[in-house]
Amino acid sequence: MTRPAASPEKHLRRYLVGGAVRDQLLGLPVKDRDWVVVGATPQRMLGLGFKPVGRDFPVFLHPHSAEQYALARTERKSRPGHGGFVFNASADVTLDQDLARRDLTINAIAVAECGEVVDPFGGRADIERRVLRHVTGAFGEDPLRVLRVARLYARYAGLGFRISAGTVRLMRGMVDSGEVDALTPARVWAELHDALGGEKPSLFFRALRECGALARVFPEVNALFGVPQPPRHHPEVDSGEHTLLALDRAAALTDDRVTRFAVLTHDLGKALTPKDKWPRHHGHELHGLQPLREMCERLCAPTVFRRTAQKVCRLHLHMHRLCELRAATVVRVLESLDAFRNPQNVARFTDACQADAQGRRGFANQPYPQREQLQTLFTAAQNIDGAAVVASCATDDPGQAIRRARAAQVRRAQKAMRPKPAPG
Repeated sequence: MTRPAASPEKHLRRYLVGGAVRDQLLGLPVKDRDWVVVGATPQRMLGLGFKPVGRDFPVFLHPHSAEQYALARTERKSRPGHGGFVFNASADVTLDQDLARRDLTINAIAVAECGEVVDPFGGRADIERRVLRHVTGAFGEDPLRVLRVARLYARYAGLGFRISAGTVRLMRGMVDSGEVDALTPARVWAELHDALGGEKPSLFFRALRECGALARVFPEVNALFGVPQPPRHHPEVDSGEHTLLALDRAAALTDDRVTRFAVLTHDLGKALTPKDKWPRHHGHELHGLQPLREMCERLCAPTVFRRTAQKVCRLHLHMHRLCELRAATVVRVLESLDAFRNPQNVARFTDACQADAQGRRGFANQPYPQREQLQTLFTAAQNIDGAAVVASCATDDPGQAIRRARAAQVRRAQKAMRPKPAPG
């Protein structure tokens, strides 16, 4: 039996491509390295010990480093959607042909092992000019590229990048033609999940709104724009603007994508307020639960994202009015958060509510004492001997007895937190 070569890549014409080259040229850390192989066949790759992973086209993992190696390929549109392509990965496909099928010029640069840079579409010049520009008109055949460009814009806008006017026009055409409607929930969620991890995730949604895709992909979020709020509490007025300000504030407070998603969706109910009730939104925390459920179901959002978002949507006004709540209500809020079994839920909830309160124009540095107050009350509610409480309630419902004991502890903590009267 033939054993794989110790360094099988030495037998291939390989080029470093994609994000690794782009980030290297930008002076950023390179996380993953992808390679394109020219002049090889699947049989050749298997013979060298590479492990196949691609279903639609030949992609392999290096037997030692696990880095991804893809055969150079061309593609032809065959049906709508991201997966609607026929691929040709024969050994005669050239490097330039492979680079021509990529989305943006800054992603269509290759580096040979000798260090030679292959840049047939001006990607290095676009890096210098800080512009995201499509490689060819074939960009418009893949709707996923609309989301990817928005995500890359959010990632690199801090470095001065902008989306070229021509690329925005192409993106808008993909929306108008209905191509974007063919995106699958799994693909949309994957791009959203990545975008939520950025330093300024609001820019992802702003880019989608500019080309009209926000209304098609995230209609519940898009519906918030143009809906006013009381200027006294919201200097930014617009509900959509508030949502994006709050989202960026959440990104400054926590890296947790679950919390950030909850902030993105916490005010969806404001879009359902009748116009004759504007700018007030009485009951929006309950009205928002239905569009939130619909959005999560459509995107197949993971359970932890759904549940956390629902809790924040329903309970965030209780947090803002914490000092007015009775002890029993505080305990009910903590129980609704499932805080006694999952204490991390309290941190997520307080982060989201703080982001909501500070996600207003000019409010980013305003104090939010409710954060520490809820933690103090939660600690007090935990400080009971559950077994002793249950043992002492021979005829009472144990759950009710524990709830009363927790409320009594919270009441004591509330009393201790109240400002002491100044001496007369």
